Amino acid sequence: MSNELVISSTQKGDRIALLQNKRLLEYHEEELDSSFTVGDLYLGTVKKLSSGLNAAFVDVGHEKDGFLHYQDLGPNISSLNKFVKDVIAKRVTTGRLDNVTLEPAIDKIGKIDKVLTKNTPILVQVVKEPISTKGPRLSCDISIAGRYLVLVPFADGVNLSKKITDRAERSRLQKLMLSLKPKHFGIIVRTVAQDKDVEELDRDLQNSLAKWDMAIKSLSEARPRDRILGEMNRASSILRDMLNESFESITVDTRESYEEIRQFIHTIAPEKEKIVKLHNGKTKIFEALGLEKQLKSLFGRSVSLPGGGYLIIEHTEALHVIDVNSGNKSNSEEDQEATAISVNQEAAKEIARQLRLRDMGGIIVVDFIDMKKPENKKLLQDIMRDEMKPDRSKFTILPLTKFGLMQITRQRVRPEMNIVTREVCPTCGGSGTIQASVLVTDVIESNLDYILTKQNERGVSIAMHPFLYAYYTKGLYSKQWQWYVKYKTRVKLIKDSSLGIVNFKFFNKAGEVIETGSGS
Repeated sequence: MSNELVISSTQKGDRIALLQNKRLLEYHEEELDSSFTVGDLYLGTVKKLSSGLNAAFVDVGHEKDGFLHYQDLGPNISSLNKFVKDVIAKRVTTGRLDNVTLEPAIDKIGKIDKVLTKNTPILVQVVKEPISTKGPRLSCDISIAGRYLVLVPFADGVNLSKKITDRAERSRLQKLMLSLKPKHFGIIVRTVAQDKDVEELDRDLQNSLAKWDMAIKSLSEARPRDRILGEMNRASSILRDMLNESFESITVDTRESYEEIRQFIHTIAPEKEKIVKLHNGKTKIFEALGLEKQLKSLFGRSVSLPGGGYLIIEHTEALHVIDVNSGNKSNSEEDQEATAISVNQEAAKEIARQLRLRDMGGIIVVDFIDMKKPENKKLLQDIMRDEMKPDRSKFTILPLTKFGLMQITRQRVRPEMNIVTREVCPTCGGSGTIQASVLVTDVIESNLDYILTKQNERGVSIAMHPFLYAYYTKGLYSKQWQWYVKYKTRVKLIKDSSLGIVNFKFFNKAGEVIETGSGS
């Protein structure tokens, strides 16, 4: 099993694709200067206390106030609030807590108006990004995530991931971290820390402490609504959490991203630095690797399965519904039960992939094909659980009901990824009537003639759908060659399946779009 990360930089931000065995597994779009990302620290102001909800609404700069529940205050909120006041008043200038006296922990079932006061400053961390009409979900139980460890200020003790099962290794890590951790800092040891030596663990701890120190320095000069510490970008976050021996390559398409990722890899895993590659091809990186086609085929309402079945994915306000259909598979098996288990197994694998790919969260209801045998139902649940194991989001899978429905809950911390796969007609704009598509070649050649003869442009390139590209480049004496003979200049053609079949774009030598008034 090989993993690859592909990062394409655009004017709006980065497009990030995680591939497993060349198949798209995760897809993210990250806007430049994106705010309210999971992990960000903000200096907020308590705007409203709701005793009915036992929660506070905190102004952190979003159009909707952030939601802070009593259970998310953390036991050491009193210590945090006192420390924040001291930092703002410049009585404290460092993030180290050696000389800090911790306040008593708050009650687990207390009331929020006994802990917080309206219009007071508060340091909060985003744990759930703004979704739909809701503001960000916030927490005061601050944590700084590293590659092997999670640093928790104002806590004490060491906790280990439950996935580390070896007793000797658990004992080693427990003793090691107790000897390394600073005073009044708690440590959570992540699964990937297993079998790592003290040098690597200490380096990760020092990096997290440096981040905390940087946050406190920012806090001393901050104003309400300011972001105190930004979580690393999505690509770095994926690498921090998932980078292991199965990663074969990290491909980027800009020199800036190349240097940034190399530097990050050098910090967390120097031996993997050589897997970072810079794409220099003439074709766009997503196009060259066939990712545009995968995106178009995977984000539609209907998703095909390898054996002939298909999924229908619907979204409602309350939940997501996935219907499993056998399609032409029903003709190839001897009996109904064999057909059902065969299609359902394929569906379970694809559904686990779709949940990660689209980052679907909340309640998901899957209508599998009915099966009669209890052992087949149990097998399907086991397959679903195994397929979702690598998912970094928390999830719960319930057994199939007697109606063949499986209920899944999956943690949702950011808006669902959605890509429009249906193309609006570029000629009619969706009105229903279009100019004959055969005329697109006339329009392209008319525009090209004007650009080359009237505007005297040179170094012109045209981006177009692969069907059009094939038409212009086929044969020894292709249309592209005829243009060279006619205009005495080479016209570069670029395949771009993100364009509609009768869409095209002209670019000048500097790579800027040439406005033509049609096609683009």
